[in-house]
Parts: sequence; structure tokens; C-alpha cells
Amino acid sequence: MSSFPQPFSSWLNTPAHHAWLAAEGLRLLDFAKASRLAEGFGNLDAQGRLAADAHAETMNTARMTHSFAMAHIQGLPGYAGLVDHGIAALAGPLRDAEHGGWFAVAGQGDGNDGKAAYLHAFVALAASSAVVARRPGADALLAEAIRIIDAHFWREEEGAMAESFNRDWSEQEAYRGANSNMHATEAFLALADVTQDPRWLNRALRIVERVIHIHAADNDFMVVEHFDLAWQPLREYNRAFPADGFRPFGTTPGHGFEWARLLLHLEASRGQAGMLTPGWLALDAQRLFQSNCRNGWNVDGAPGIVYTLDWDNRPVVRQRLHWTHAEASAAASALLKRTGEAHYETWYRRFWEFCEAHFIDRQHGSWHHELGQDNAPSAEIWGGKPDLYHAWQAVLIPRLPLAPSMASALAQVSVPGLV
Repeated sequence: MSSFPQPFSSWLNTPAHHAWLAAEGLRLLDFAKASRLAEGFGNLDAQGRLAADAHAETMNTARMTHSFAMAHIQGLPGYAGLVDHGIAALAGPLRDAEHGGWFAVAGQGDGNDGKAAYLHAFVALAASSAVVARRPGADALLAEAIRIIDAHFWREEEGAMAESFNRDWSEQEAYRGANSNMHATEAFLALADVTQDPRWLNRALRIVERVIHIHAADNDFMVVEHFDLAWQPLREYNRAFPADGFRPFGTTPGHGFEWARLLLHLEASRGQAGMLTPGWLALDAQRLFQSNCRNGWNVDGAPGIVYTLDWDNRPVVRQRLHWTHAEASAAASALLKRTGEAHYETWYRRFWEFCEAHFIDRQHGSWHHELGQDNAPSAEIWGGKPDLYHAWQAVLIPRLPLAPSMASALAQVSVPGLV
């Protein structure tokens, strides 16, 4: 893999920008501490409070554990206990002790709970980061997460993850999803670093080849999200529920940016491992970024990236979500590092200026998670401020190399501005 120096004037090279990113990260982390519940971590409202009936969820517990582990790895006091709490929750109330795997919400177990690949990918990611952080119980959690992925989710004949199962694993959902496979790719990159097992990088490449190099490439590098069991696109999926938070109708520009970044991480990771690394990884990353900027940014007359588009690239759900812009910024920084091309610097600055102007909440803390068409805060898709993961990673990625994965990079590399 080749990498190129950024332009001399790049924000990625300036101590002040690194300090700004570090300060924003500390602010995000401090806000998120309040999400702790007895059985894991819950969802915070717009003011950073837990509701009276708040409950622990596997998704947020895993994401918080991963995020707090990266804080601890940097040497930030006050996060070790939060990592340990997350490990205990994922090993205890959130885990299905009878059938294995993880519930979506603590206390489930009535026979109607599905086991979703999306959630299990985050459990594996959290466990891998906790292992890097050297927290007690992390190794056992990681071993169990890997066992479940191998036993139930990974489909060697498809080169991808199955989507979901009923509680006892006897029935699978007749669906394949790009989103769950995207987060599996992210987790597999981390697993490769922690286990030193190259099969995870080979699995990640097979996922990327199917979802991006075949299907997205055939759709002008706008990611096709929904498939049947034979990996035939389901273009009408959720047309009646276009604003679904996880499986919306049409294409999702935010995922195009997230995939672009992951392709570059995969390229760099395979290069570091001395593995055969296809040249199309970097080219596809650039094409993803280009198409999703062209089709997603400022397409309805206002700045920002819309949530979804139809198959003719017309806006469907016009809300701007914070995670989309966090991923766009992170992708721009990764492409800038990889290519040294100045237009990625332009996009990187544009995305951060937009986030500072509209998403970052200096009054109540953290980021507004959703903006309406007028770029004022709204809560039609994502209410409150439950998510630390996307914004926290967005302030870390510009300061880290493309490989190894984030927790391992924080443990191994001296990075300016990481305090």
C-alpha cells in the first residue's frame, strides 16, 4: 500500500487541530459517563439524562465499552471501571446463558428475541478493545464472541454473515444485510490485530468484495443495503418505512462513507500483514466517497448530507444524522492520508465546519443526533443523545494511522494530540 504526505496546509498536520479534536473527545466522553445502568449502558436524552425507565441495551453497552476502552488505553483516568462494567454486563445480563449469544435488551428471554449479527459484531469489537485495554474478563468475552460468530453467523460459502436467528438458533431470517456485514468488517479488522489470525482479514475482504466491489460497483458506488438469501438486491425493501433507523428504504450515503474508510483500513491492514492486497480497495474507496458526496451533500438546497436516497438518487428522508457526518469526516481524513489529494482536505474541512455549526451542542453537551431539513435539531428518527461511538471515533481517526485498528493503534503508536 502506498501513502502520501498531506498538503503542507492540511489540518491533519496542525497541532491546533489535533488539540481541538482531543478536547472534543474529552467533552464527548465526559457526557457519556452518565449512561451507566446496573445492567450495562442506556440511552441518554438531549440533556444527558437517563429516563426513569431506561434499560440496558447490547448495542449501546458494546459501543460504550469499546469507546471507554479506547479512552483507558490512552491513559485517561476514570474509564477503567466503565470498561469493566461493560464487560460484566456483556458476560452477564445481556448474554443468553441458555442458548448462547446476546439479547438486544437486558432481561429478555421470552422466546421471541432474535440474535442479530449487527449486535454480535459490536460485542466482538468491544471485547477486542477491552483485551487491548488489558481489562479482566475481556479475554473470555472475546473467546465467546468469536465462538458464536464461527458457530452461527459466518457463512463460508457466501463469504458473508447471516443476518439474524431466533433465540435458539433454529430459524434464520430470510434476509442478508449490508449494514451488519459492514460492522462485521469493522470487528474483523480488530479481531485480526488482537488474535493475529489472518482469517479475519480474509473474511473482511470477502465481505467487501461482495457488498462493494460487486453490488455497490454495479450501482454507481451507492451501497445496496438489502438482499435476499441468494444475495439478490431487494430494492423495494421498507419502501413503506423509509426512515427506519437500521434498515431504511433506498441507499444511505452515510454507509457509503463508512465503507470507504473501512476499505482503506482493510488495505492497510493486509499490507502490514504482508498479505495479497487488491488494488481495487483504494479505487473503490475513492469512488464510494465521490458518489456519496455528489448524491448526498446539499441535494435538497441546504447544506448537509441527507439520510436516504431513492434508486434515482433523489432525497427520500431529508433529516441529517450526526453519525453520517462523523463518518463522512472520518472517510475524508482517511482518503487524505491515503492519497494526499487536496480535494479531500476541502471535504474534511467542510464536514467539520458543518458539524461545529449544527451538530456540536455546546450548551447541553455531546452532539445533536438529528437535524431536520432546516438544519435545526429534531428527533423524528433518533431522539436524545445515546451514541458516543460515531463522534468519538471521528475525533480519533484523523490522528491515527490507517492500520492497525483503532484500539491497537492507540496502544502501539505515539500520536500527537492524544492526551
